[in-house]
Amino acid sequence: MKRQLRALAAAGLLVASSLVAVALGGSASADTQICEQYGSTVIQGRYVVQNNRWGTSAQQCINVTSNGFEITTLNGSSPTNGAPTSYPSVFLGCHYTNCSPGTNLPIQVSQISSATSSISYRYVSGAIYDAAYDIWLDPSPKRDGVNQMEIMIWLNRQGPIQPIGSVVGTTNLAGRTWEVWRGSNGSNNVISYVASSAVSSLNFSVLDFINDTRNRGAITNSWYLTSIQAGFEPWQGGAGLAVTSFSANVNGGGGNPTNPPPTTPPPGGSAGCAVKYTANAWNNGFTADVQITNTGSSAINGWTLTYSLPGGQQVTNAWNATVSQSGSTVTARNVSHNGSVAPGGTASFGYQGTLSGSYSSPTSFALNGATCSRS
Repeated sequence: MKRQLRALAAAGLLVASSLVAVALGGSASADTQICEQYGSTVIQGRYVVQNNRWGTSAQQCINVTSNGFEITTLNGSSPTNGAPTSYPSVFLGCHYTNCSPGTNLPIQVSQISSATSSISYRYVSGAIYDAAYDIWLDPSPKRDGVNQMEIMIWLNRQGPIQPIGSVVGTTNLAGRTWEVWRGSNGSNNVISYVASSAVSSLNFSVLDFINDTRNRGAITNSWYLTSIQAGFEPWQGGAGLAVTSFSANVNGGGGNPTNPPPTTPPPGGSAGCAVKYTANAWNNGFTADVQITNTGSSAINGWTLTYSLPGGQQVTNAWNATVSQSGSTVTARNVSHNGSVAPGGTASFGYQGTLSGSYSSPTSFALNGATCSRS
């Protein structure tokens, strides 16, 4: 699902053709060279290796092995304050309709009993790049297009480049400390975990990073894991960079009993929350102020409000919440300062949108999956 969109925040630019992944077909039993812009092949009968040269027209070639790949030719170069040139990677799951053989992804987070992975990299000097492990999630079981949540694990960062957004703290996962960044590229939200020094190999629980992201209110257990990918984002140079081994296993069986969701549903079903929706509309636009009241007896820790906008309405920007729209469905998630709502307390956010036709307000709302009353 890469990064046609991760770089938009820096580059402000989207190349439409970069949204298409082209599979070469077949499997790589011996070393296979791929120079096609979106060329891909299968290794070990279960993973897909892709070239995915979306940010430059210059040639890039990768040599695919039975365990990973190496960048052999990389002629493109991008300024460090903009987008990288590409994201060659190996992945399990589905990337723009290109699904790895036999994958059980997408799978709902609540149904994952374990998700583990092992990765080894070979680095080079004199280049500007990051070694990135991506975990993609979405409220729906998407097999194509852009997912709403991207988790990036930065195992190595060389040069004056940085993740999207800003630093929001640190956390301890996979036996080490990570600097945590959070932001949005305009099309999906991004949480990045940045290692303080280069990590050449890691054997870890993917589910730990998913749970930490969920604990930050960015997703819920009803979301779907769609793919996990490991590769490189080069800006300048990078020939010789290699993923020397990759493995990933996602097991169902569900419940995730040791990691209950941090987003607590409003107590008492429909009596547990109330929503006040106040709008101001004009010929071709509108603003909306949304107030959520916890009418139950227990605190709500982390919230996601979902509802449908009538036809002709499109959200353009928001405040005090992370708001995304897919078709008519709007998903609003708390930000760091308003995720906890005490009994009788409120949380508010607002947004602006464009309008085509007559205006009407949404009629029903659900908070963390529970239907709210209107106030």
